[in-house]
Amino acid sequence: MRALVQRVSEASVLVDGSVIGNIGTGLLVFLGIRHDDTEAHAQHLAKKVIQLRIFPDNEGKMNRSVRDISAELLVISQFTLYGNTRKGNRPSYSEAAPPEIARRLYEYFVEICKESGITVRTGVFQAHMSVRLVNDGPVTLMCYSET
Repeated sequence: MRALVQRVSEASVLVDGSVIGNIGTGLLVFLGIRHDDTEAHAQHLAKKVIQLRIFPDNEGKMNRSVRDISAELLVISQFTLYGNTRKGNRPSYSEAAPPEIARRLYEYFVEICKESGITVRTGVFQAHMSVRLVNDGPVTLMCYSET
């Protein structure tokens, strides 16, 4: 499981021109799920994202987590994080989980984050979405699940 995490001052997701999720200060999380990922992977990665210390403290050092500053998450399913571009010009998505597995683990990841007390907004699974964001820093990190 992979999460492309961006520290944002604001972010929103639109479907058919309507905003369905928006946050202020927080993390925009693009979540990619691999065909062999499990609930243990989702738990590990959710914990990593929640505890990731990438917000500034009083001295300007990245030393605070989303929980520490009462920030929010916007979680967007992103199967293209498992696009393989090693051969040719058209990405292969054979490593990405099929929709029925990906949906279940995406929803599980979101639930774990919510259970930690963080406000979580989401996109719509398998919908065509427009994502708007103001990257703060910019700070962008790739996080991986390890179990």
